[in-house]
Amino acid sequence: MSTTTEGATPGFLVWRLSMKWRVAVDRAVGPEGLTHAQYSLLASLYGMARSGRQPSQRELADHTGLEALYVSKLARTLEGSGLIERTRDAADTRAVRLSLTEHGREVTGRAIGIVQELHARFLAPLGGPGSPRVTAFTAELAALLETPLDPDLA
Repeated sequence: MSTTTEGATPGFLVWRLSMKWRVAVDRAVGPEGLTHAQYSLLASLYGMARSGRQPSQRELADHTGLEALYVSKLARTLEGSGLIERTRDAADTRAVRLSLTEHGREVTGRAIGIVQELHARFLAPLGGPGSPRVTAFTAELAALLETPLDPDLA
């Protein structure tokens, strides 16, 4: 263990790991004109669209864990870049539905490939994607994500 992580709490390590990942994704998708947050939104939208869904901004915020106001801001920026379209929901005029443009699908497809390569390098010390250690690690992370931290939700 390095001196940076020696004696560190799990919370500190999770924070450091999330920062390391965010910076790495920022650098990796930067040539595509994207940030980590934009990539997260586009990749999630891409996956949801592949399963036949056209999520609202709120649904995408819930899916990504980003604040709804931040998703709205990102969506406006991505719309201005010609990567997504925002349309009012016919059934609920307060809701805004999001979809990728053709250009958005192309950029997102390339970015997903880049991040998949980064992901494989990131997980290599644990045996790589699909390894038993990564499967167990993923289950542990999922369990932590399911744990409410807000005392009002506990």
